[in-house]
Amino acid sequence: MPVSPETGPGRLEAIWLKRGIGGPMDAVDAAIVDVHGLRDNANRRGKRQVTIISQERWTELMAALGADLPPSTRRGNLMVSGLDLEKSRGRVLRVGTTRLLINGETRPCEQMEEAHAGLQELMRHRWGGGAFAEVLEPGEIRVGDSVSWETTAG
Repeated sequence: MPVSPETGPGRLEAIWLKRGIGGPMDAVDAAIVDVHGLRDNANRRGKRQVTIISQERWTELMAALGADLPPSTRRGNLMVSGLDLEKSRGRVLRVGTTRLLINGETRPCEQMEEAHAGLQELMRHRWGGGAFAEVLEPGEIRVGDSVSWETTAG
């Protein structure tokens, strides 16, 4: 049976851990996802335990700006490809063996404008800042893992 673009397949392209609030983002090949978010990441609370960006959306933003900033500039934890994050609130995203509940859109902050003039405004459209999620099922994730939307019975 063919896979629909709505359910995947997608791929985990990058993982970043934040050392501290406002601190540098460190790229890693693998990470432990526990019930509070990504282990060793500064932000591990509430419904915003993991932040996710789309590789395709980042590429669109860079083309619109005429810029070539690294995706870590966005300060997200995970970069996925092959899936659209727009309007995904309430959906469950499988990343490897983990499950993440998308709780909303990550709104761009002033750091995006500091990174490049116009970036913050562009990110305000079509979920350009990505999504935030809470962990439903912990596990270990690795760059290259499969990423897909969980389908609901109905």
